[in-house]
Amino acid sequence: MPPRSVPAGVRSRARAGRRRRAGAAPAVSRLLVVSASMGAGHDAVAVELARRLRTAGHETLQTDVLKLLPARIGAGLRGFYRSSIRHVPLVYAGIYAAFFRAGGGPRPGSTPLAALAEDRLRTEVADGHADAVVAVFHLAAQLTGRLRARGRLAVPSAVVITDFAVHRQWLHRGNDLHLCLTEEIAEDVRHRLGRPATACGPLLPDRFRPHPAGESHWRRRLAGAAGRRPPVLLSAGAWGVGSRLDATARLLSRAGYLPVALCGRNERLRRALAEVPGTLALGWVNDMPGLLAACSAVVDNAAGQTALEALAVGVPVIGYRPIPGHGAEGVRRMAALGLTAYAVDSWQLVQSLDRLTAGGAVPGRRLSRGDVVRPLERLAAPR
Repeated sequence: MPPRSVPAGVRSRARAGRRRRAGAAPAVSRLLVVSASMGAGHDAVAVELARRLRTAGHETLQTDVLKLLPARIGAGLRGFYRSSIRHVPLVYAGIYAAFFRAGGGPRPGSTPLAALAEDRLRTEVADGHADAVVAVFHLAAQLTGRLRARGRLAVPSAVVITDFAVHRQWLHRGNDLHLCLTEEIAEDVRHRLGRPATACGPLLPDRFRPHPAGESHWRRRLAGAAGRRPPVLLSAGAWGVGSRLDATARLLSRAGYLPVALCGRNERLRRALAEVPGTLALGWVNDMPGLLAACSAVVDNAAGQTALEALAVGVPVIGYRPIPGHGAEGVRRMAALGLTAYAVDSWQLVQSLDRLTAGGAVPGRRLSRGDVVRPLERLAAPR
């Protein structure tokens, strides 16, 4: 059995050996992917990145930056963030404005927090014999950038930026490479940092494509609940958070739609939305491609993985009542890039849905799937 932290390592080496003999692949590299268990989005990106790297013949290790922090600080940070956006979103909005948003002169940063994880990350790199480190969470990006800038991390570091609105905690000049969702974002990062950045597109599994396998099953299930009402997915993320989700569900139902409320792991929210007349409230769903494909549109509040998954499946997305901070900025940025629509009030939401479900014009731009492996191969290659 391969070591726990090197999934499928033996198979990766065998594949790479065969490809090297055929003269078709670079040398095998081992990359440490640093994620964070904040919701499910960052871990999903880390898993897909590791899969693509292994498919290309490389080895991967994965770690959680929150677990690199001492004395359960990471668990406390996650709990505080989750409680803030669920119960006191104005508190998180203030934190975001102070620590994350660019501009306005000197502002506090995450350097003291990142410093607490330095020794443990360096140990993971050394013990795992990693050739490069890839951060997929902004605290991890600050950690690797700080170490590289001070000469305490001998291997190169890359950052996979998962947000559309790139706040300043994603950016550190010490990192060697930034991989972004679009070329516009990459250009912005190059301008702000003067460091290499390229577009790699969203990191989604291949099952997120038009007409996935589970579509017919979900269409039958939703038809039984909807009658003739077009189903509209109301997304609340893995933690089940959002502003006045019950009011949005009532609005959709009164407008002639079937609100399909995706409540994640928030069972209390699922029970509450199940009481809204005409609403189908769901908990955690494993077959997201099929569910998305069976819906007419997605009402999104975070510009996160669900929005990207919907676009990959071919379902239009409307941003509405976004969560504060990165959610609000990301939703507006997606609309500005021509990827989604954005509704500032209930009237615009219904008007947008009416247009989309009647076959009207949808946001015409699609996210291209770029190459994330080759830039990382070059970064990790022996020099």
